[in-house]
Amino acid sequence: MMSGIRGGPVKMQKLLIELMVMGVIGLISGAVQRPDYDDTPNPEFLNPSWMARIPDDQPLSEVTMPGTHNTMALYGGVYAECQTWSLASQLRAGIRFLDIRVRHIKGNLTIHHGVSYQRAHFGHVLEGVADFLREYPNETVLMRLKEEFSETYDIYGAVVDYIHRYAHWDLLWHSRLVPTMREARGKLIVLQDFSGPDLGMRYGSLDIADHWRVPTLLHVEEKWQSVYKHLEAAPVGNKAQIFLTYSSGAGVFAYPRAVAQRINAQLYGYLRAKADLNQRFGIVCMDFPAAPIIQMIIDFQLKHVIKTRQAFNAVHSKAGLKYTTSSLRKKLIKHGRPVNDNTINEASLWTPNTAVIARIQ
Repeated sequence: MMSGIRGGPVKMQKLLIELMVMGVIGLISGAVQRPDYDDTPNPEFLNPSWMARIPDDQPLSEVTMPGTHNTMALYGGVYAECQTWSLASQLRAGIRFLDIRVRHIKGNLTIHHGVSYQRAHFGHVLEGVADFLREYPNETVLMRLKEEFSETYDIYGAVVDYIHRYAHWDLLWHSRLVPTMREARGKLIVLQDFSGPDLGMRYGSLDIADHWRVPTLLHVEEKWQSVYKHLEAAPVGNKAQIFLTYSSGAGVFAYPRAVAQRINAQLYGYLRAKADLNQRFGIVCMDFPAAPIIQMIIDFQLKHVIKTRQAFNAVHSKAGLKYTTSSLRKKLIKHGRPVNDNTINEASLWTPNTAVIARIQ
């Protein structure tokens, strides 16, 4: 793993000490709010209803959206914490993909990141999503759900019980098929990462890049390369398949905050360089995202919508001009006026068409 480092064990030991010192500095430096990275308690700004502008016939697989890794991991120290915003804040900031990990014990589903209990249970997540979708019915939420810190391999019954107790059955999208935005609006789409009958879509049906192991900060560049390659593949990949790219990572000498501070900056630069391109990136899943990078990810989808509308308006305008010209020609003939292309062009170029027709009438 470290064989490529020149200088052997002594050099490696020195580098590991430096990494630990950097970690201590990061811990005592306080909260940070940058355009790409935010570990403060609240987002810089909110964007709760951005999906309302997406056309109804747009397949969800062609939507570019922001997500959070280990969405509910707000507690447990530097190695467990992946977010600082509450679930409600994340949803209102524009996050539409949630990564939820539940511990199954005696029929209960508590939220965990590894051994760290996150002071919540699955019912709190369902209530939060249901409340959000009730307030913003044009949105949809995708939720990867898997078992964590328990190995029962049998959480289906408990999940169904929680859905009935804390939400309602019709809240879910009950199909393995990728919905259109019309079908997805107001729905929670469970990306089922556990066995049992279908509750929604299967997590494994997505095209996923989740190379989360980052042993030390020296390996951040390797992590970035995996993110970069998958983002590059998404625009030309199968449009019927949802792409999911995790920018998050961690290791013994690379806790989530430290990795996110570096990877998010590279991700922000990459997306900014692509800003003028109309591309689909799928779900971009992050630790400690900031409102500006969330907005940047959202904008890729909305630029597609704006571009489509502009194209439609241009065609509509040409059709309207053709109709107006035809009407003008008929009016001129009716009133015995000479008709040729110059007459029509001069009228349409120099005079409001409706006014010309009105005068002839």
